[in-house]
Amino acid sequence: MDIILASASPRRREILEKYNLKHRVKKSDIIEHIRPDESPEQIAMSLAFQKAYNIALENKKSIVIGADTIVVYDNRILGKPTCKKEAKEILNLLNGQKHQVITAIALVLLDKNIKIVDYEETLVKFRDLDEDIIDRYVKTREPFDKAGAYGIQDYGALLVEEIRGCYLNVVGLPLSKLNNLLNIYFNISLL
Repeated sequence: MDIILASASPRRREILEKYNLKHRVKKSDIIEHIRPDESPEQIAMSLAFQKAYNIALENKKSIVIGADTIVVYDNRILGKPTCKKEAKEILNLLNGQKHQVITAIALVLLDKNIKIVDYEETLVKFRDLDEDIIDRYVKTREPFDKAGAYGIQDYGALLVEEIRGCYLNVVGLPLSKLNNLLNIYFNISLL
């Protein structure tokens, strides 16, 4: 079965390459529409589905995997910072606080009219950080392509005190959830 990852995320590609899942990558170029009346979980699931469906339209016989990760603090979605000032603002907001990381997964196989959407949520607590640590982290440039302005798999691990839930969910692809969905709906195992 042809499998396509509808994501430009290098972290998602790296995760899948470690497991028994031959796949190819096609970046979805959807324009992300977020409705203010939707919950963070609904937003993540909608975006993951839009990405997968967009690629599936031209690949009807392929299983397309879409994913979207959002970071939520105090019911506010924290996006990807575009400059140092925004990165510092987000990191200061998360400083010493707990927040949620929600990653939604969509699996679409249009040829068989299969459309599955689910999500995983992980609770993350940041350490108490001083301004020097935040400044040094921002200088690594790591925050600029990551929701919530950090990457737990790299230098950002030094900011985190505790996580409750799936670590790979925070990286951007909850592998156990993905494996379960692939098993249930397509009889595919990552082992």
